[in-house]
Amino acid sequence: GKTPHIVMADCGNLDEAATAAAYGIFFNQGEVCNAGSRLLVDAKIKDVFLEKVIAVGKTLTVGDPLDAATKLGAMVSQVQMDRVLDYIDIGSKEGAELKSGGKQVLSETGGYYIEPTVFDNVSNKMRIAQEEIFGPVLATISFSGAEEAVALANDTIYGLAAAVWTDNIDVALSTARRLRAGSVWVNNFDESNITMPFGGYKQSGFGRDKSLHAIDKYTELKATWIKIRA
Repeated sequence: GKTPHIVMADCGNLDEAATAAAYGIFFNQGEVCNAGSRLLVDAKIKDVFLEKVIAVGKTLTVGDPLDAATKLGAMVSQVQMDRVLDYIDIGSKEGAELKSGGKQVLSETGGYYIEPTVFDNVSNKMRIAQEEIFGPVLATISFSGAEEAVALANDTIYGLAAAVWTDNIDVALSTARRLRAGSVWVNNFDESNITMPFGGYKQSGFGRDKSLHAIDKYTELKATWIKIRA
C-alpha cells in the first residue's frame, strides 16, 4: 500500500498526530504493508507539523533489535536495503526535498540499517509517492482543504488503509466515507482488533483477514440443482 496519513488544519493535538505519523512509517523500519508512507498535511500547518514529525524520528534509535533501546532494526536483506536507498536517491532526483535521514548507518556492524528518512515538497506523481518502498521513508505532500486531501489520498493504485486527524466530526466522517481504503483510522493510527476486518481496495490484497468476514476465504459454496419430476 501507500497509506495516506492525513492531517487537517483543525487537528487539535499536533504532538499526538506527529508521534503517530512518525511511528506509522518508522515502526518495524517501514516494513509494514499499511505503513503511513504518504503524509498529507494541510499547507497552513505543514511546516510546523513536519518539524514535529522529524523531531520524533530523531528520537528513534536505530540499532541491534536485541537492545531494549532500539526502535528501528535492520532491513530484512541487502537487496531490500539497496532498494530503499535507491528510492531515496530517486526522490532527490525527482525534486523532493530531503529533510532528514536518507543514509545507511552502522555499516560497520554488517547490518542493513537505514536512518528514518523524511522528504518534503513531494508531488503525488513522484515515484516515492506512488510506489511501495517498504522502508523508513516518508513522503510529505501538502494540500488545501478536505476535498484536495481526499483526491490526493485516492490517487494511487492501492487502497489498503488511510488515516485522518481532525477535530471536526463532520469532516472526519465525510473524509472516512470517501477514502477508498479498507481501513480508515480517525485520530489514531494502526489500531487493530481481531473482530475488525482487514484488507484493501484496488490492488491492495485480496478479501479480508480477521473478523467473521475472513471465514468467507475458507468457505467453498456449492450450488446443487435438482429437477423434480411430477
